[in-house]
Parts: sequence; structure tokens; C-alpha cells
Amino acid sequence: MIEVTRAEFEGLVGDALDAIPDELARLIDNVAIVVEDDPPEPGLLGLYHGVPLTERGDWYSGVLPDRIAIYWREICAICETYDDVVEEVQITVVHEVAHHFGIDDDRLHELGW
Repeated sequence: MIEVTRAEFEGLVGDALDAIPDELARLIDNVAIVVEDDPPEPGLLGLYHGVPLTERGDWYSGVLPDRIAIYWREICAICETYDDVVEEVQITVVHEVAHHFGIDDDRLHELGW
């Protein structure tokens, strides 16, 4: 386990979001990305709550934003170095944003994520 302040961790999440190519970042729609201390169940590093872009239709209007939670303490608990935290944050952010685009876990694993 490595100690990283919440402020540092939030900065890493911001850096991971900034690393998403502009052509994809522009397509992220109606989603809030938040850092939370602990997951609802052990082992979760991030969680997407919402309606993926691929499932939105004409009915999708006036809804609360989707939500991506990145779990600060859980990621730090599995990492041994600061560089491990940076890498895991990047992987987790990409993974959860991919869910927003409608990409499931099986496909992410096929793609190496």
C-alpha cells in the first residue's frame, strides 16, 4: 500500500481524463466523474452508473448525469509505488469511460484493458 493524498489522487484522475484523445473526450456526455474514498464492495477500483451512450434513445432527456466513481483508497491499497498508482488510475479511468461508451468488460479484456 502506498500513501497518496486525496488531492494528489484527484490530480491523477484529472491527468488520466486529459490523456483521453480529444475526439473521444468530446463525445463524453452527461457524466460526472468523482473520486470516492471507498467502494461499495471490496475489490472495486471504479464503477460506472448510468445509461451508456449506445443505449440512449429519444427518451433520454432531462436525466441526472451518469456517474463514474474512482475509488482512492482501494487503488492505493493494491499499489506498491507511486508509479503503480498513476498506471492503475489511468487503467481504471479508461475502463470506466469505456463503459460509458457501451464497451463491456469482456471486450475491454480482449482489447488488453
